[in-house]
Amino acid sequence: MVHGQIRFLYAGIEVADLERSLRFYSGLGFKVVIRGKMEHGGEWVHLRMPHQAQRLELNYYPAGSRFRRPYRSGSELDHLGFKVGDADAWARKAVRLGGRIVDRVDEEHEWLVYVTDPDGIWLEFIGDPSLRKTVR
Repeated sequence: MVHGQIRFLYAGIEVADLERSLRFYSGLGFKVVIRGKMEHGGEWVHLRMPHQAQRLELNYYPAGSRFRRPYRSGSELDHLGFKVGDADAWARKAVRLGGRIVDRVDEEHEWLVYVTDPDGIWLEFIGDPSLRKTVR
């Protein structure tokens, strides 16, 4: 039997370069909530969008850490989703911050633009199709 409520707190992702990832996600509007060091030398940072409860945790594991494993593009995370007005504008911003556009999907009620962050993690910008533009 389960007692009480369950609440989603955060998604943690492994990053290859903590400062580069902080610049990327800060450029998208995330703010640092708290950061710390792990006893094995790793570092973690919790980020949050203003006025939102969910957090994104960036984890960096140095060489020699028992948690470090061979890094794979995106570290096997599927994607992070963001509801936005103009998906093209957000995709262009992500590209300026070091991201790369990988796909666009035109659906009846949504315009989806997929971008990777500097570590290859996919971000899905879900936008209003009436604001759709061609992304270059």
